Amino acid sequence: LCAREVMKTIAESVHQLLKDQIIEMGIVDFFVVQEHSIKGVNGSEFTFVGLRTLSIQNVKSYEGINICWVEEAHTVSKRSWGILIPTIRTPDSEIWVSFNPELDTDDTYTRFVLRSPPDAWVQRVTWKDNPYFPGVLEKERLHLKATDEEEYDHVWEGNPRSSVPGAIYSKEVRAMIQQGRFKDVPYDPRLPVDTIWDLGWNDQTAVIFAQRISSEVRIIDYEEESFLRYDEWARILKEKPYSYGQHWLPHDGGHKTQGGQGISARDQLKVFLKIRPKLIKQPPSIEYPITQARAMFPRVYMNSETCHVLMECLKRFQRAVPVTTQEPGRPMKTPYRHGADAFGGLAMIVDKIETVGSRAPTRAVEHQVLDAGMGM
Repeated sequence: LCAREVMKTIAESVHQLLKDQIIEMGIVDFFVVQEHSIKGVNGSEFTFVGLRTLSIQNVKSYEGINICWVEEAHTVSKRSWGILIPTIRTPDSEIWVSFNPELDTDDTYTRFVLRSPPDAWVQRVTWKDNPYFPGVLEKERLHLKATDEEEYDHVWEGNPRSSVPGAIYSKEVRAMIQQGRFKDVPYDPRLPVDTIWDLGWNDQTAVIFAQRISSEVRIIDYEEESFLRYDEWARILKEKPYSYGQHWLPHDGGHKTQGGQGISARDQLKVFLKIRPKLIKQPPSIEYPITQARAMFPRVYMNSETCHVLMECLKRFQRAVPVTTQEPGRPMKTPYRHGADAFGGLAMIVDKIETVGSRAPTRAVEHQVLDAGMGM
């Protein structure tokens, strides 16, 4: 089975590559190359699939596979691995995974390199391992090494990036990781926990849990989810062991919405949390929260155990680049935008978060959560 995360047509598979190798190796009499498969005269067969289209139902047709080759595996999602791996289970079956690392937090890199299974064979291969490495590529390699050391480290030395190309917070994220500020950051019961929200419904609502001690900003927890009512969010907050300070909503959290039956998010949360959330002022421009976030980054310590999804959002927060101009524009609207927007909201109010000695924290949601049945 030859697989990749997305395969809309057979042309996007390794079908042509295998066909070319069959010809080059002079074994055309052994294989019959068909439009969607390649069959051997001994009964062997190559089939091709896009993993994103797999489900628990249709994956059963691949249970007889003894070798599965996943190419460009850096894009394969956790969901896809969760469906594929249990399927390849015939005696002595193998999964071959080939990829160029992208991010150091990608599921494939974490699963097979950082936490490789005990029976896995892992081999790193770079230009140094190519005995036929041509001179023209040597010139390209040396030029990139002289002009962009970070890109060279990824392209030629095979090291994963700390953020996607063009990420808005690329330098800041890299500095946080290198300086050891993405680590175990425990909850300090002496300090109140403020929550900073980015609101959604069909897409994610994102909530950052932060504390501040002097100038340090400690992000101790993060949650994001879709299709949750505010009473359900209140239950999530109540189940955590934190003493809360303030809850901060974006400026539109005070707007009455049809989904909320004419009641704003702020007023709904007031009912469920027994504390009226504060509203973050509307920023003067779309760039303002980004500027504030960049200024805050050197002060930030983030819990690597509970905030890995938030870190992924910051690594993948990037601008749209129109084909016509090739000039970076507004931040892209992707699933990673919500966590990044909440981070920008935190930057706008960070110095309003109370610190040691300013006020004793309170259990803001220890009151019974009302079952008022108000949705968004």
